[in-house]
Amino acid sequence: MCRLFGMSTAPSRTRATFWLLDAPDSLAEQSHRDPDGTGLGFFGADGTPHVDKAPIAAYDDRAFAREARSVESETFLAHIRYASTGGLTGGNTHPFRRGGRLFAHNGVIGDLPRLDAELGAELLATVTGDTDSERFFALIDRETEAADGDIGAGITRAARWVAANLPVYALNLILITRDELWALRYPDTHGLYVLRRGAGGHHGVRHLDHSGTAGRMRVHSSDLAAAPAVVVASERMDDHPGWQPLRPGELLHVRGDLETVSRVALPDEPAHRLTPADLGAEAAASQQAV
Repeated sequence: MCRLFGMSTAPSRTRATFWLLDAPDSLAEQSHRDPDGTGLGFFGADGTPHVDKAPIAAYDDRAFAREARSVESETFLAHIRYASTGGLTGGNTHPFRRGGRLFAHNGVIGDLPRLDAELGAELLATVTGDTDSERFFALIDRETEAADGDIGAGITRAARWVAANLPVYALNLILITRDELWALRYPDTHGLYVLRRGAGGHHGVRHLDHSGTAGRMRVHSSDLAAAPAVVVASERMDDHPGWQPLRPGELLHVRGDLETVSRVALPDEPAHRLTPADLGAEAAASQQAV
């Protein structure tokens, strides 16, 4: 299953060292399946978005996944890809960038020809890869512009259209700007968790040190001994008692001052909900919680 991680410390810029995949030796046997890509998105001091990503497979340099990447930003977005749609290329690796927004997705959307038709030739031409995720991001971008730049409205409108018109397995996503973060869990297929972390964490004195299941994603920040943060992840990444699951259909917005607002934006089931039996072998394998 793809892994999502997002963090905001806005308005403070903090340092976080990400170990994406920590590259255990066991990856040798899995390298054509899990992982299929790793990526990190963040923003420079001038607000410029940066994406550092690469496809990871037996024929690629796994050193990317082993390196500790220490950067400074108000918001971060990390993703580990287990491919369901599209080949193992940099263009299909998350996060994706459109303007000043970065996006990553975990799930499967079916009937891509219909989604392509909805996007239209001009917008589809801006999609550089083959994934359902990048197409979904393009739809969110279009709906955001139609909503006068309201990203929450754009996510809601795009997700509702997909849920009403296309086969859906999951639409879990994280989208960040320079100082804000949005996360959606839909429907209840996969979990998505939020931690509102005070400075120093549960004990008030500790730095951030998160480790996901099987060590696939690790995050460390000594700065967060003194700064608060909001963290969103596909799984609880430590034993902090504050981790809370988003409800199915819940859209979370972390504002530029770390205030959080959430609502159930998609209260209804997908009109065409996919089950594992409906997925092809590759897509079904990509959605297993391993």
